[in-house]
Amino acid sequence: MNNKAVLTGNEAVSRGFWEAGGFVASSYPGSPTVDILESLKKYDDIDSEWATNEKVAFEIAMGASFAGARTLVSMKHVGVNIASDPFMTFTETETNGGFLLVVGDDPGLTSSQNEQDSRFWGKFANVPVLDPSTPQEVKDFTIKGLELSENFHTPVLLRLTSRLCHCRGVVELFDRNEVKPYGFKEDQNKYCMLPPYSNAQQYFMKERMEKLENLNNDFSLNVFEEATDSDTLIITSGMPYEILKELSPNASILKLAMVWPLPIKKIKDLVYKYNKVIVMEEMMPLIEETLKIHGISAEGKAYFPFTGEFTVKTIEDGLVKSGVINSSSKEIIEKASVPSRTPMLCAGCPHRPIYSILKAAKAVVMGDIGCYSLAVQEPFQVHKTNISMGASLGSALGMAKVYRKMAINKPIVATIGDGTFFHSGMTGIVQLAQSKENVTVIVLDNRTTAMTGGQLTPTTGDYFKEENLYSLNISEVLHSFGITDITEVDQFKYKETKEIILAAMKREGLSVIIATRPCALNYKVKEPHFYVDENICIGCRSCIKVNCPPISMKLYEGKTKKNSFIDPDMCVGCSVCSQVCPVGAIKRSSEKTE
Repeated sequence: MNNKAVLTGNEAVSRGFWEAGGFVASSYPGSPTVDILESLKKYDDIDSEWATNEKVAFEIAMGASFAGARTLVSMKHVGVNIASDPFMTFTETETNGGFLLVVGDDPGLTSSQNEQDSRFWGKFANVPVLDPSTPQEVKDFTIKGLELSENFHTPVLLRLTSRLCHCRGVVELFDRNEVKPYGFKEDQNKYCMLPPYSNAQQYFMKERMEKLENLNNDFSLNVFEEATDSDTLIITSGMPYEILKELSPNASILKLAMVWPLPIKKIKDLVYKYNKVIVMEEMMPLIEETLKIHGISAEGKAYFPFTGEFTVKTIEDGLVKSGVINSSSKEIIEKASVPSRTPMLCAGCPHRPIYSILKAAKAVVMGDIGCYSLAVQEPFQVHKTNISMGASLGSALGMAKVYRKMAINKPIVATIGDGTFFHSGMTGIVQLAQSKENVTVIVLDNRTTAMTGGQLTPTTGDYFKEENLYSLNISEVLHSFGITDITEVDQFKYKETKEIILAAMKREGLSVIIATRPCALNYKVKEPHFYVDENICIGCRSCIKVNCPPISMKLYEGKTKKNSFIDPDMCVGCSVCSQVCPVGAIKRSSEKTE
C-alpha cells in the first residue's frame, strides 16, 4: 500500500511506529503527546498501554527492548524527569530492540508548569536527538530513529513540540514492515549496571556518540539550502524551519534533523564561506553554545528569545534585528483578535465545591497537577503552591514542620487527584503517615485522568464494577499504610462536606478526606437542571462564588437590579448552587410547577 493521509504529528508517530514493525508502546498521559498512544490503539499489531507514571512506562518499554522488540515510550517534557532514573542508566546498556523515547516539549508553556528543553537530555544522557519539522518528517524520523537505535545500540530521543504534535499535514502511508522480536540474550556485562560493568560502559557510550557524530556529518535527513548571493548562514531545526521558509530570507539554510550530537565537521566546512552565522532555535541555546565551544562564531539568542514559541512575528523580528531582512521584506497578516476565555472547571465539576469550602476556610492549600490546578486562578485562588506531580504532600509536611517550630496554628491542606495519587503521591502519603504533623489531605477521586482526556486510573473500576476492570480502593490503600483518620465524602452534599473538612482541619495529626464524586464531563453526569426563582433571589451572589459556568447575573424583565440566572443547557444538575443559596431561590426543574 502507498497512499496519503492528513495526520497530526502525534498520529504520524503512531503510523511510523506501526510501519516500522513496532511491537510494544507505553506512555503516561500528558499534553501534548496524549494522542500518540490513543491513536496506537487502532493497530492490533502493537501492544499499547497507559502506565501508572512515566517511570513505569519507560521500564515497560525498556523490558520490551531487552527482549529484542521495537519499542516506543512517549511522554511530555516534564515526564522525562520522572523517567530519568531508569533512563540515565539504560543509556549505558547496549540496546537490543529499537528503543524510541518520544518527548513533547511545550515552548510558551501552553499546558505545562515549566518550559524545559528536552534536547539537553541528548547531551546529558549521551543519546541522539531527532528534531522533525512536519508530520511527514515525524513519521520518517520515527522509523529512522528505530533503525539508529538498533544500528548504534542506543535509545533515541524524538523531540516534538506542542504545535508539531497537534498540527496536520499530508503524510505518505506504507505497509507494515514486520520486525519480529528475537528474545532476551542474557549478558550481565551489558545489562547489569553495577560496578565494574557500568564503568566499562562509559567508554561504550563515548564511542557510540563519536560514531553518531560522524554519521551526522553526512546524515541524509539534514538539509542544506544554499543561497549563492548571500553572506549569511542560518542553522535551525524543527518547526521554526517551516516558518523561516515562509519568510524567504536571503540566506543559506542548514536544517538539522539530528540536533545531538551536532555535525561539527560539516558545519565547520560550511561556515568559512559566510560572514554571519545565525542559529535559530526555540528555547535554550544548545546548538549555539556547542558551536562556540568548538570555536565556531555564531549568534542566536542575541536575536531570538530564550523563551516562548517561535511565531512568524518572533522569527521576523529576529531576522530584522540580525540584519538579514528589513521590516518591510515580508507582510505579516495580523490575526483577528479572539475573545479570551478564562480556563475554568466544567459545569458540575466535583472539584468546585471542595475549593469553594477551602476558600471560605482561608486554609493554606498545597496544590498539585491536574484539572484542580485551576484552583490557582480566579475566582478560587486557593492553591498557594503548585509545582509538580505529587508535590502537594511533601510540601504540606515540610511547611507543617516549620509552622510547629514557629508555634503558628494555621491549618495546612494538601489536595491531590486519584491519578496523581497513584502516579507519585503514595510515597508522600507514606511519609505523612509516619509524621505527627497537623496536615489534612483531600484526595479528589473523580475516577479518571480528566485533564488529558479521561484515561483510566486505578479507581476507574469502582465506577464500572460490572465491566470487571482492575480496581483499587484508595481508602483501603491508606488503611494499609497505617492511616486511621479517613473519611469519604460526597462533595455534592455541600453542608455535610463542609462540616467534615472544617472538623478535619481542627484535629491534630494527619487526616485524609476522600471526595468520591466522578468527573461530570467524562462520565456524562446529567440530572434535571436547576433554575432561579427571580422573585425569591436577593442577588447576594452566593451561587456565583461557586464558579459554575451555567450561573451568571441577569436583569430580569420588570426588575431594577440583576438576579442570578442558570443556563439550562449547561447545567448538569449537581445541586451545589441550590445548597449555598441562603433563601432557597434555586430549585430543580423537575420540581417546577407551572
